[in-house]
Amino acid sequence: MRHYLELDTPALLVDKTIMERNLQNMAEKARRWGVALRPHTKTHRTPEIAKLQVAMGASGITVAKVGEAEVMAAAGLSDIFIANEVYGDAKMVRLRELNRKIRIAVGVDNEEQVVSLSRFFAEEARPIDVLIEIETGEERTGVLDAAAALELAKIIQRSPGVKLRGIFTHEGHTYGAANQEACRELFRISQEFTLDVAKYLRSRGIDIEVVSIGATPSVMLGDVLPGITEIRPGTYVFMDAAQANAVGSYRDCALTVLSTVISKPTAERVVLDAGGKALTSFTRVRGICETRGYGVVKGLHEIRLAKVYDEHGVILDKSARETLSIGQKVEIIPNHVCPTCNLYDTMHIIENGQIIAEWPILCRGKSQ
Repeated sequence: MRHYLELDTPALLVDKTIMERNLQNMAEKARRWGVALRPHTKTHRTPEIAKLQVAMGASGITVAKVGEAEVMAAAGLSDIFIANEVYGDAKMVRLRELNRKIRIAVGVDNEEQVVSLSRFFAEEARPIDVLIEIETGEERTGVLDAAAALELAKIIQRSPGVKLRGIFTHEGHTYGAANQEACRELFRISQEFTLDVAKYLRSRGIDIEVVSIGATPSVMLGDVLPGITEIRPGTYVFMDAAQANAVGSYRDCALTVLSTVISKPTAERVVLDAGGKALTSFTRVRGICETRGYGVVKGLHEIRLAKVYDEHGVILDKSARETLSIGQKVEIIPNHVCPTCNLYDTMHIIENGQIIAEWPILCRGKSQ
């Protein structure tokens, strides 16, 4: 085994102890709430971690794209929900092939998607399961109210090859909550709206088996209401600077980018070899997850990168300049871990400073 500081940089590191603690804590939350845990694997895009999540009690996994589902299915994951709308003949063919092999479901929010699914699945031995997406404040995808959900549910009922499993939402607007209490309140309101839609549909004879929700800050800070059957957090596996800001601590940040100091050209400037291509240039500009700068230097008084270029990260801090030496390696906690993972082929699993495994990020680039 090698010490992680022997790695060339930039390199993606995962602290195994912290990651497993994060997974155990969320699994325990799900058990306490009496809900299924279906973690969103778009965060890590790594089958080895998805298998670990299932081994720790997850009922299945969530993905964002058909390409991710294909990779996860090939790796042995057999219960997958694509929490996204899928459209296009090429994707329908691939989705149909997946449905012949594993238990899979997909999100819908309009008639055109259902018609397309029916066209490809009407003659299949097994219908494709769908969940209607409900929009609760993120202003992205999803039907806007119970009446629209009912209309879509009726279309699904009369569409051969398509079966309604339930409804789902993603309360992503909680990332912009002003504080923890506001986050909890937005979470409560989102759940109540979703549960009201489920009640409305059931009162009109629509069978709703699954009521699925999910976002990391909301489930980290709030409580799940009775009637919710499933949660789908993703970022909790690693956390990141934005999530750490939400919960008020960096202790649960399991993933970092190892970088080398390559220059100190002024009295306050330190330049690293990790820039936008190693960290992304992602920032959150407001709310509980607001991130100043472009990543946090772990163990260095929470100093942040002030600028990133394609290949360079820049710290502007006199004390950091005095502390760090050219050639010294530092760890950066990224602002947003999901797109950061997608920049790397491999993650290095670290335990007690030693590299104990290298896991390929097999869903990297699988965004079709």
